Amino acid sequence: MKTYDVLILGAGAAGLMCAIEAGRRGRRVAVLEHADRVGKKILISGGGRCNFTNTHCTWENFLSGDPHFAKSALARYTPEDFIRLVEAHGIAYHEKMLGQLFCSESATQITEMLETECRAAAVEIFLNRKIGTVSRSDDEFVVQTAGEEFRAAFLVVATGGMSIPKMGATGFGYELAEQFGLNIVTPRPALVPFVFYGEERKTYQDLAGVSLEVVASVERREFREKMLFTHRGLSGPAILQISTYWRSGQEVHIDLAPGTLVTTAIRESKTRNEIAARKALQAILPNRFAERWLDSHRPEAWTNVALNKLEEQVHDWKVKPADTEGYEKAEVTAGGIDTRELSSKTMECRKVSGLYFIGEVVDVTGQLGGFNFQWAWASGAAAGRAV
Repeated sequence: MKTYDVLILGAGAAGLMCAIEAGRRGRRVAVLEHADRVGKKILISGGGRCNFTNTHCTWENFLSGDPHFAKSALARYTPEDFIRLVEAHGIAYHEKMLGQLFCSESATQITEMLETECRAAAVEIFLNRKIGTVSRSDDEFVVQTAGEEFRAAFLVVATGGMSIPKMGATGFGYELAEQFGLNIVTPRPALVPFVFYGEERKTYQDLAGVSLEVVASVERREFREKMLFTHRGLSGPAILQISTYWRSGQEVHIDLAPGTLVTTAIRESKTRNEIAARKALQAILPNRFAERWLDSHRPEAWTNVALNKLEEQVHDWKVKPADTEGYEKAEVTAGGIDTRELSSKTMECRKVSGLYFIGEVVDVTGQLGGFNFQWAWASGAAAGRAV
């Protein structure tokens, strides 16, 4: 039997930050991780360079059942706080775009930094520990692994969501929450590519690799970034962003030429016909896509009324995805532990004292671009300062 002040389940971004903050306060901390190394998602993020935060981070960059829930934690552990930590370890970084900060060399620098900080705070990390049962007895939480028993007054769940199961992601955190009677907002894949229906897939699948800047929108949310065609549907930053807000059965509206009048050249042409239309579209859109799209949206005539309709269609291409690529391709999991069950200041459960949930397992989902890492650091710090 091993006894600590704090047990943390999961050695990802949120769990390690929580451990560091708690250890610095003199708490005896143990982190239990089922994988053979810490921070596996950190290591693959940002193409192996880890988009570790975003300088423009605010609570408005997150989707949650309570849009204000993330405010407190984000205000008390900011991007500047994490940047100072990175700089203290001499890690070179750069801004790619829109406030997104990446390691200039490798994501391993972030995991090594976190492990160094854990060692300095006397945190013990146990790898290859698959959790068997979790219970509560005499004001202590009891965690059973194969042949071991860990006890602590505080238990922090930082097990992440279900995205990228090949890296070991499971729904364990949700199951544990339900065990203690907490409500769960139904999890779903987020920041994930879309899949087309059969005929639409046949129409566009050979355009895989073609990209263009668009505005993708669902209801009142819109993102202006790149869209990428895949063999199965659509991806790219604009699509990943809007996927978080999309629900099955909804149409996605795509402006293919933001801020550009595409039919002006056709109207001014001496001969209004398909050749003029194709030339006009190819001047604005990638050639192969312009040709394919016009084949599916050829005007019935070349009158001003018909051209007005064509202009409208270019700026409002209605796409109804069959589905998403699922957890296998999702960068994060939306939904999770209902924020009404937790304190926004400490991440502690209102129903079960001493039990905390942090990071991706909570119903707080950031947009693309380092926001989910900032939520991990902030929620982890909030819990680590409270246990």
